[in-house]
Amino acid sequence: MIVGIVIGAGIFRVPADVAAAVSADWQALALWTLGGLAALCGALTYAELATRHPSIGGEFHFLRLAWGPRLAALFVWARIAVMQTGAIATVAFVAGDYAAGLWPSGPHPALWAAAAIAAVTLANMASLEAGRRGQQLFVAVEVGALAAVLVAALWLMGTGAPAPQPPAGSTPAGTGLGLALVFIMLAYGGWNEAAYLSAETRDSSHGLVRALVLGLGGVTLLYVLINAAFLATLGRETLAATPAPATLLLEAAFGPLAAAAVATAVVIASLSTMNATVITGARAMCAAGRQVPLLAPLGTWDQARSVPRPALLLQGLVALALTAYGATAPDGFTAMVAFGAPVFWLFLALTAAALFRLRRTHPDAPGFRVPLYPVIPLIFLAVCLAMLWSSLDYAKFMLTSSEAGRHAGVLGIALLALGVPLVWRAR
Repeated sequence: MIVGIVIGAGIFRVPADVAAAVSADWQALALWTLGGLAALCGALTYAELATRHPSIGGEFHFLRLAWGPRLAALFVWARIAVMQTGAIATVAFVAGDYAAGLWPSGPHPALWAAAAIAAVTLANMASLEAGRRGQQLFVAVEVGALAAVLVAALWLMGTGAPAPQPPAGSTPAGTGLGLALVFIMLAYGGWNEAAYLSAETRDSSHGLVRALVLGLGGVTLLYVLINAAFLATLGRETLAATPAPATLLLEAAFGPLAAAAVATAVVIASLSTMNATVITGARAMCAAGRQVPLLAPLGTWDQARSVPRPALLLQGLVALALTAYGATAPDGFTAMVAFGAPVFWLFLALTAAALFRLRRTHPDAPGFRVPLYPVIPLIFLAVCLAMLWSSLDYAKFMLTSSEAGRHAGVLGIALLALGVPLVWRAR
């Protein structure tokens, strides 16, 4: 179950960005392993917060308990303006890149991305059940696409076929190991949801730790194998230069029909990830809207369709606006990562720090306690701060470029800053 939650569409795109950022294959594989360990530390930290301070509000509730209502309200603002909507746009660009590979002379990838956002949002506005029903099928498609990548890699290595060449005009644009880990943690992005689910379904601390270790350990092993397959068959330079490595690998191994099939599977996988993000984001916004007066309109729930329609609508419109901005950049995916990463890691660091404060203010709260405290939460907090620094450094690096979309990181920070006076002036 944890494997199905954590695996997302990012694994079909992020290996290219990681390859562009490193100088040796072993660095990439080591960073993917390190990312899995960091995700495990984060999941164990969140599991304590979720069991000792349970609430549907998640991070909003933890931040409110630890740091007060204003910071919690600022988190909700950031989630609407930057984090959740940026995540939706990021995954939409993965779908757009692979869809564009299916129809090279068709619409720009950003148009496919916008269509995906609109379709998923409208489906969920019709009924949350319509959005939920396809999730199990989507996960099966994701795993099938990853299996196809491994089979294709083994086939190419067995036949000794030459490595495919990167698409014409593609150029890698990496900036170092810190940025590589920012992208890697994006691919592990479902670890916090895995922590919530495990905390709800495991009766004992031993069972909870075992479920998280085995689940995230399995995902880490799979991700390392997938990256080893890409590096062994495409080579680091070719991998770094293509936004759709799975398509390139399958075409080299089995021809254009296989490439089209895996591209279709990745588009479906992207819709799966986007659908889950849309559902969880809208529900969290609705819950926060009932507690934060400034956001009260988002707390409306359509009883007839059993959906938070205002939250879904606002979330979809903001995600579409971000997609339009990303379309101006040479690579919409990396622009959206630069846009959301600084704000995302800031609040993740504050959530990690909340564990230490809540241990002092609520010492008798029952529930799971992180093993090896304070080592594991300190490791997670250190990772969050390192990722915050790397994402800020990347935003600074982008400003030195003359390309469109270079202000993506600054835009995300500016939107967060815009929420500060709104939240502090509100009751």
